[in-house]
Amino acid sequence: MTQIPQPALEAAVREYRDPYLNKDLFELGAVRRLASDADGRVSLAVELPYPSAGIAGALRQIVSNALENVDGVTDVNVDVSQRIHACKVVKDLPAVPGVKNIIAVASGKGGVGKSTTAVNLALALKAEGARVGLLDADIYGPSIGMMLGVPEGKRPDTRENKYFVPMEAHGLQANSMAFVTTDKTPMVWRGPMVSGAVLQLLQQTLWDELDYLVIDMPPGTGDIQLTLAQKVPVTGAVIVTTPQDIALLDGKKGIEMFRKVDIPVLGVIENMSVHICSNCGHEEPLFGHGGGERIAAEYQTTLLGQLPLHMTIREQTDSGRPSVVAEPDSEVARRYRDIARRVGAELSTRERNLGGTISSVSVTAH
Repeated sequence: MTQIPQPALEAAVREYRDPYLNKDLFELGAVRRLASDADGRVSLAVELPYPSAGIAGALRQIVSNALENVDGVTDVNVDVSQRIHACKVVKDLPAVPGVKNIIAVASGKGGVGKSTTAVNLALALKAEGARVGLLDADIYGPSIGMMLGVPEGKRPDTRENKYFVPMEAHGLQANSMAFVTTDKTPMVWRGPMVSGAVLQLLQQTLWDELDYLVIDMPPGTGDIQLTLAQKVPVTGAVIVTTPQDIALLDGKKGIEMFRKVDIPVLGVIENMSVHICSNCGHEEPLFGHGGGERIAAEYQTTLLGQLPLHMTIREQTDSGRPSVVAEPDSEVARRYRDIARRVGAELSTRERNLGGTISSVSVTAH
C-alpha cells in the first residue's frame, strides 16, 4: 500500500478550529505528531495550551472523523493532552515558588458573589485538568474555608515554624486567614497590616507545582487592593459584577484599577444574570439585562460568561460542596467550566515566562 500524502492528512486536521482561540491546531502549534504507516494507520498527538478536559473528547471525535475520510486511511489514533505554561507578568516582580500563573478574582463592591465565583472557577479549572490553588485574600470576610467544607478550627500544618502546608479540599490546594484565626476574631487591622498578612500567606505557603493560583481578592478598589495588585505577580484579573447599574459602575472601577497597575483584565463574569425560580424554572432578569456585555464592550475585554441567580448555587456553596463538585453535570457547572476554559485560553495567548516553573503535562484523552 502506498504512503498517504502528508498534505492530505494535514488538511483534514485543519478542519478542526479551536472554539476558544479560533485557530486550527497547526496555527496553535498544538500538533506534536502526525504520522501514517504503509498500512494506512494514522497517529496524531495534540497538546492544547490551556485546561481543556471538557472538550478533549469532542476534539478527538471530530479530528478522527476528518482523518478517516482521507483516502487510504484504515485506522486513526488521536491522543489529546495539555501543557500549561507560565506567563510573563508586566511588572518585574519575583515569581511565587511553585506557582506558574496567578489569577486575581475581584469586584468593585461586595455582595456580587465574588467568592462563590472564585471557588467555582478554581474547581472548574481543576475539573478541566489543571493543578489549582486558592488563596483567600478577603481578610475581613474570609469565606473560602466554609465554601470548601474545611471543618471549623482545622489548622494547616507548618514546616520549620515558618511555612504553611496548604489545605487540600476537593482536589484544590487552599489557604486562608480563616485557617489561622477563628471566626470569632474580627480583623481590626489597618491597611498595611492587611496587605502584609496577605503577602505572607501567599509567599509562605508551600504551593505544590500549581498551574494556576486563584486569589479571591477583597472587594473594592481601595488601598489594600492597590497594594496587593502592585506587590503580587498577578498574571491576569477577572472582574465579577452583576447586571445592576451600580455594580457595573464599581466593576468599571475594578478594571481601571488593574489597568493602572498594568495587570491585564482577562474578562468580566456577570453573576446573578437571571433569576431562576426554584419552583417553576421561570427566568427573570431581576437586576437588569446586558450589563456585562456593555462593560466588556466599553473596555475592549471579554464577557467570560453569565451565571444565574439560583438557590441551589447558594445552598451548595454554604454546605461546603460548590456547584462544580456538587452537580458536575448541571448547567451551572457547565457554565463555570466554559468560563475556566476561556480564562485558560486567554492566558495561553500571553508571552511565556521562560524562567518560570517547569511546565507540567497532563493527558486528558486517549
